[in-house]
Amino acid sequence: MRELLTIRSRVQRAMLLSMAAALATMALKFGAWNLTGSVGLFSDAVESLVNLAAAMIGFILLGLAALPADDNHPFGHEKAEYFASGAEGMMIFLAAFAIAWKSVQGLLQPAAPQALDIGLLLSLAATGINAAAAWWLLRVAHEEKSLAVEADARHLLTDVWTSVGVVLALGLLMVFPQAHWLDPLIALLVAVNILRTAFELIRRSVDGLMDMQLPAEELQQIEKVLQATLPAGTASHGLRTRQAGTRRFVEFNLLVPGNWPVRQSHALCDELEAALHRVFADSDVVIHVEPVEERSAFEVMP
Repeated sequence: MRELLTIRSRVQRAMLLSMAAALATMALKFGAWNLTGSVGLFSDAVESLVNLAAAMIGFILLGLAALPADDNHPFGHEKAEYFASGAEGMMIFLAAFAIAWKSVQGLLQPAAPQALDIGLLLSLAATGINAAAAWWLLRVAHEEKSLAVEADARHLLTDVWTSVGVVLALGLLMVFPQAHWLDPLIALLVAVNILRTAFELIRRSVDGLMDMQLPAEELQQIEKVLQATLPAGTASHGLRTRQAGTRRFVEFNLLVPGNWPVRQSHALCDELEAALHRVFADSDVVIHVEPVEERSAFEVMP
């Protein structure tokens, strides 16, 4: 367990930042809810609680993902990132149902929120913290190609837009104080909105665990590199790809003249691997050499 909690990478440090932001926003948002009794601000506070739990799970699982390959896991542990993303999606689901339940109660028994001015200021301060944290996390996710960090960043962004919506709607309630139903309705809309985020996170997690191929733009990059590197009289065929965390796995058939010596074919494989690594540094490349004259060479690898 101690090994998993070791800070091994930049992505883990990013999750620590997410935890710090979640603690700060929780204090502000639950304080706002305690002052006002607003169901809308309650929904916003619950989402911050989910942010903290998700960041903690992400930190631990990213520690697992950073472990090197071993005898039992020869392809590494990077797929642990998908569990982090999926777990965050499930927690968002639970938060959405809790918010929806509280919203329905508020619609059945509406009550006027109190001290909305101070409560909204606290909520705006929390929103600023989340926006700054989300911006930094998205930057790290883009540079490190981390799905778990991206999932956490997008969840924080959802929280930001949720908070903005809650603040604007409660501002209307200050103008029209008799519309008590507006507060629980806001919370119900928040629940529906964050459900979309949950669906997306779980879908992407499942895609990763099911070894979905790389995005179309990355496949085009791979094909471009192969075409630029392959000499005349050779070709590639049967490209297959997948991703596990930050690592990409690329497999294809290399078709060469049947009279080529092994040394020449091997040198071309090395050249192709080096070219692909220049584009995708953290990638595993497997090349199966076939004689171009054989019809079976044009069949996809089993």
